[in-house]
Amino acid sequence: MNISKENIDALNAVIKLTVNKEDYEQRVSDILKDYRKKVNMPGFRPGKVPAGLVKKMYGKGVLVEEVNKLISENISKFITDNELDLLGEPMPSENQEVIDFDTQDSFEFSFDVAVAPEVEIKLTKREKIPFYNIEITDEMMDQQTKSITSRFGKSETVDAVTETSLVKGDFVQLDEAGSVLEEGIAAEDAVLSMTVVKTEDDRKKLLDAKNGDVIVFDPKVAFPSETEVSYLLKITKEQAAELCGNFQFTIKEIIEFNHPELNQELFDQAFGEGVVSSEEEFKNKVRENIQDTLNQESEYRFNLDARAKLMKKVDVEFPEAFLKRWLLATNKDNEKMTAEQLEKDMPHFLEDLKWQLIKNNLIKAHDLKIEDNDMLEYAKKSARLQFMQYGLSNVPDEHVNNYAVEMLKNEEQRRNFAEGAINEKVMAFIKEAVKLDEKEVSREEFNKLFEKK
Repeated sequence: MNISKENIDALNAVIKLTVNKEDYEQRVSDILKDYRKKVNMPGFRPGKVPAGLVKKMYGKGVLVEEVNKLISENISKFITDNELDLLGEPMPSENQEVIDFDTQDSFEFSFDVAVAPEVEIKLTKREKIPFYNIEITDEMMDQQTKSITSRFGKSETVDAVTETSLVKGDFVQLDEAGSVLEEGIAAEDAVLSMTVVKTEDDRKKLLDAKNGDVIVFDPKVAFPSETEVSYLLKITKEQAAELCGNFQFTIKEIIEFNHPELNQELFDQAFGEGVVSSEEEFKNKVRENIQDTLNQESEYRFNLDARAKLMKKVDVEFPEAFLKRWLLATNKDNEKMTAEQLEKDMPHFLEDLKWQLIKNNLIKAHDLKIEDNDMLEYAKKSARLQFMQYGLSNVPDEHVNNYAVEMLKNEEQRRNFAEGAINEKVMAFIKEAVKLDEKEVSREEFNKLFEKK
């Protein structure tokens, strides 16, 4: 088999290969022999169908399949052996001559390929990239404390409505005269939260009310959204949009959520037995949790700023015509991927591709590698985040580790964790290579950074 690469320009090339009879003849023959042993045909005993008849029936299909396998195997080997850095995958050339498998015994194939442009990134301490440290405020401490303690609080029935009560009762629609509307809307056991009542007048009506009291108000005025109204009255959003007028609300139960006291029982529930043993240690742990979250946000912002900085240092051209053709071909089953949509998405795609080339250069130039342990640590972080979403912040390390190991057994998740781990290594390298311009900012100032973008 002959295989070679011809450069069209700096970014485009053609891989040509010739598949000769001696390349595929033995493979095809062996498969047809195997077919002959297995094929069932009326008039012939198993394994006794004439070889010529088997070849006539299956020969062309086997030939095409084996030639395609040879093409795939040899192109992959050629790319690897020659260390070709390509974008996308080889595509049958638009100038490919028609192949006739019935009359030819040697076949010439041409595949268009896109060559990745060369990118080189040099970083020194002369490069300054901002790193924002977000200030921890008393309000953050209070919110985080409530978030932690609310997981271990208790709901209790109380005698009168307060500013924070959940109030259960029955709604009945009234007519203009204030009487119960026949065949009007009625909702039993609706639960309203005092924290979302919008108007001061309606809040005053409800405050200090007791079981059995009947309160009259307009839900569309009292509550902030049609979604809330539809939920309370158990009607559709469309019905809520057209709704007007008063309802009577008969109170059946008043529920108050009580946060637990800051004591050893709570400390053990929140952080594990014996980890925290005083209010001061509890506050330090709360601050530590907040700091961990803020550090993640700071790192995310640094990633954006580092990417923008490095992207400005690189000016590259891409083989856009090939990439568009390749993207359309590989997404042909995606109805949303039209030529028009691709034109709109192409700038974003090229930006991502440019960033990938920059990362690849840093990985190769500085021998950045990930080991199994790197993926495990990344998987453990992912596991902890999942647990925290369910309010589980003190899951034992052993359980986190076992969960991460199980996730890594899934091939797709393993690839995602590998990608995440190498991205972290790239960013860690950039962080060490440049000068960090550290800035102390408030939460409001930090959020405004994203508004500017």
